[in-house]
Amino acid sequence: MRATFMYGAGDVRVEEVPDPRIQAPTDAIVRVVLSCVCGSDLHPYRNMPTSGTGVPMGHEFLGVVEETGSDVTTVRRGDFVISPFAFQDNTCQFCREGFQTSCVHGGWYGAGGVGGGQAEAIRVPQADGTLVAAPVGEDSELLPSLLTLSDVYLTGYHAAHMGKVNQRTTVTVIGDGAVGLSAVLASKQMGAERIILMGRHASRTNLGREFGATDVVPERGKEGIAKVLELTGGEGTHVVLEAVGHLPAYEMAYGVVRPGGVISRVGVPQYEQAPIGFGSLFGKNATLTGGPAPVRAYIEQALPDVLEGRINPGRVFDRTVTLDQVAESYKAMDSREALKVLLTP
Repeated sequence: MRATFMYGAGDVRVEEVPDPRIQAPTDAIVRVVLSCVCGSDLHPYRNMPTSGTGVPMGHEFLGVVEETGSDVTTVRRGDFVISPFAFQDNTCQFCREGFQTSCVHGGWYGAGGVGGGQAEAIRVPQADGTLVAAPVGEDSELLPSLLTLSDVYLTGYHAAHMGKVNQRTTVTVIGDGAVGLSAVLASKQMGAERIILMGRHASRTNLGREFGATDVVPERGKEGIAKVLELTGGEGTHVVLEAVGHLPAYEMAYGVVRPGGVISRVGVPQYEQAPIGFGSLFGKNATLTGGPAPVRAYIEQALPDVLEGRINPGRVFDRTVTLDQVAESYKAMDSREALKVLLTP
């Protein structure tokens, strides 16, 4: 089969590899119907050291179960399934508490001998706890939106959930990528009436307005902070959802958060240290939360919203290509020619 590997910054290749096989009784083999490139994939695309060994890529996919291990009972051959971007047993203590990305038996696609989702097929460990069957066929027009339940929409939802967004909170979303736009949509679904989107790409912020943003701030840094404070009468917003992962975005977050407010981060941090002292968090009594989204905790709740048309988060996809064109997809997203790219086999 064909699968995607990264050998270093800017070096993405599609290669022929052996088909995946059942290795444990809790495994399933899934034929991939639709996958995509994630904004987090761009971090290694820009910075990964060159290696002679390729890293399997891709962690968002929909597919059809082809085979199951002897212990798998919740899905069966022929089921159309959604996979979260991490696998988990969904029964350990952390899973039961709603933090499946910390599962004691879980892990990440593309690591530890598990392949990536930008491929024709994939072995899914802990299939019972990971895969969620969806009542659709391979030709459903809902597939792009269903794919967002694998990661991007529910990562935005997680940001808003951890920030405790509701109808009484004002919200600032930092970042006009697919996760930031998803955070806007999720905040609107949770009842927020004032949502400020910090982004400067008109095609993206226009979609953000359609998703529910009431204001757009293209300025960055101190100018961006000043603009948000101006829009909020000098107060800032109750909740700030940071969907970028770079230090300047975090600095804007604590600049615009209201005293007593919450900063919820879901952009994968590309830094190890960040201010938490008097001039950032402490002086404002601000709370810092967020992390890798345990999307498995939210899929079954969000699934009816997609199936019944209440939300259409798949609008964040603005390009579709075949797996053989995946390298061009990375390039297009890195240069911001594309927001988020769908991959067909």
